[in-house]
Amino acid sequence: MITLTRIGIFAFTAFLVSFLLFPVIIKVLKRLQWFDLPGTHKIHSEVVPSMGGIPVLVGSSLALLMSLPLQQWISMKFFFISVALMFLIGLRDDVLALTPRQKLVSQFLPVFVLVFLDDVILYSFYDFSNGAPLPLPIAYFISLFTVVIISNAYNLIDGIDGLAGTIGVIVLCFFGSWFYVADQQFLSLIAFCFAGALSAFLLFNWQPSTIFMGDTGALTIGLILSFLAVRFINSNSALPDGHIAKFGASISTAICVLIIPIFDTLRVIIYRLTHFQSPFHADKNHIHHKFLGLGMSHAGAVRRIGGINLVFIILSLLLKDQSDVVLLPVIVVLCLVIHFFLRWRQLKPYESLTNA
Repeated sequence: MITLTRIGIFAFTAFLVSFLLFPVIIKVLKRLQWFDLPGTHKIHSEVVPSMGGIPVLVGSSLALLMSLPLQQWISMKFFFISVALMFLIGLRDDVLALTPRQKLVSQFLPVFVLVFLDDVILYSFYDFSNGAPLPLPIAYFISLFTVVIISNAYNLIDGIDGLAGTIGVIVLCFFGSWFYVADQQFLSLIAFCFAGALSAFLLFNWQPSTIFMGDTGALTIGLILSFLAVRFINSNSALPDGHIAKFGASISTAICVLIIPIFDTLRVIIYRLTHFQSPFHADKNHIHHKFLGLGMSHAGAVRRIGGINLVFIILSLLLKDQSDVVLLPVIVVLCLVIHFFLRWRQLKPYESLTNA
């Protein structure tokens, strides 16, 4: 049993180690001239060091080394191996850029380890299939697809200062709190340690940022979020009715928690396909681009997007006893409202100008 106080201490340890390491990493990267260069689909106009995932992973790992019993490390070895492999892929991409297809294909190694060796598997569609189990080959395929999508969806929102860090902290704190209440303290500890390290990153990534997360951070944190999401769905469904942590809608609640990366990724993929573009085509149609297009600063956009994420989490709490069949349509309607509101707000200045 790990108390909430001890979890808080180790989360602060992760924060402190990362906070102390960031200035060192920034200075080293500047000396090596390893920068994220401006480009056609990038917002920043100045060279900024990337690889912010290095201090995050070091801080979290040291805190977990001090707090997790050896037996727990052994039992979760495939999870940590998967995280290490994804970190190396992100590092490779930050140092020597991979094409989008190369990056996607290379991710299947850590995802394979997580799904096939660590049993991070969605065994059912739960409310959508009346709890009927999926055939094992289909369960493996759905799980691989889910982990890859969530990992890359989180990577895609890393487009403006502070956004990926803010969303990551929000999601990790939710999962950390839920796993603690659900009597899975070790998963809670992992979530809060990464949340602590990511909070330190935000201090250096808030506008104007002195370091970017890079794929070393975005892909790694995305993989961790996908791991926690699948564990949440399965664990929540297994809880007895009446348990304080029980949500009636396992899948839809996870969607609410991860709404920003999921909603944004679906938006851009649908847009690209309907415009006969490759899903891998980089553009400026992400949700953060839409908020910036309204004249907001990076910080202003992040506050509003983070606020939307919190609203969806509150919605899942208010509809805690409802099933997926009820909650999912509500999520879809709200996402459509947000999408069309942003389109209306962007068209309004143009219409005003043409009518003048």
